[in-house]
Amino acid sequence: MPNTMNLRVDARSPIPIRRQLTEQLKHAIESGAVPRDQTLPSIRELASLLGINTNTVARVIEDLKHGGYVEARRGRGVFVATAPPIRPSPGLREGFLKDMVIRGAALGMTADDLAVGVLSLADVRPAAIDGASEVLLVECSAAELDFFARQLEGHLPIRVDKVLLGELKTVTRRRMPRRWRAAVTSFCHLPEVERVLSTTDVPVIALLTEAHLETLHRLAQLPARTRVGVASDALETAHNLEHSIANAALPNIVLVGTGPAEGAGLGRLVRRVDVLVCSSSVAERVRRIAAPSAQVIIDDRALDPRAIEMLAALLVSQNGGTTAVTAPAGRKRSSAAPSEGRTPRRMRSHG
Repeated sequence: MPNTMNLRVDARSPIPIRRQLTEQLKHAIESGAVPRDQTLPSIRELASLLGINTNTVARVIEDLKHGGYVEARRGRGVFVATAPPIRPSPGLREGFLKDMVIRGAALGMTADDLAVGVLSLADVRPAAIDGASEVLLVECSAAELDFFARQLEGHLPIRVDKVLLGELKTVTRRRMPRRWRAAVTSFCHLPEVERVLSTTDVPVIALLTEAHLETLHRLAQLPARTRVGVASDALETAHNLEHSIANAALPNIVLVGTGPAEGAGLGRLVRRVDVLVCSSSVAERVRRIAAPSAQVIIDDRALDPRAIEMLAALLVSQNGGTTAVTAPAGRKRSSAAPSEGRTPRRMRSHG
């Protein structure tokens, strides 16, 4: 019988074989490798295929039954459930695990080393975030609100309440701030957002965005003294992206400036550069006025992962976990967990 599910167990692993097989079958069902309502190989067939005890396989099947992943049908065998459980964000989970394995490999750690290491961290076992938390997002433009909201909701089980900076005072008076588990905004708006929310218990987290690594890699391959400009829907967005590129300190490029994607300013910027980095929403406008020799690099920015980690740590701590955020060297340590019953007023993601 071919191993179409790519199942494998390692008898030398410190992870019990029962756990190894259970998690692999869960993943196969969640990913669609085994379609819903399809029969599974028999206990004896699985045991023979993997070279393990039939009793172990029987216990795995029982675990899957209790979890709602499979169901037994009298006289017909064991089938994948018609509506098996779906763990949150399967794509993000898999990406996170792959990233962790790659980073571990760079440190000489095997997958087993990582698994055992995680299990051994008995004092860092935060509870999962219980349901979708509501988070206030404050920005000065609709484009920025949409950008940050997509990023945050794509990474965390949260609902984002989007508010323009100019409307924050009115909204705060009208709505109940206590429903917000946290407020997030850009660094440049941090003082004003903190001032408006100073009478509430809502912690404020400052976010950073950065250019994608692929963009920096392409820029690094350009000839010496290449003139580079940055454009986006909002000038603040362009400045953020320019700052991120400048931080990479690429010696072969010269940052000429930034500009919004509307008005005469964009035309002046395009005429001064060899390469223009811009968001996908304005790429067509840029190409229409750019010279044939000009190169356009599309970059929609990425939210600094440390900001996401800080927000996740805060939400987990509010849910009864114990995870804390480690502050950069030389700065006072700011914990994501409330201290002596008080919620921290400011949490920053440092680039």
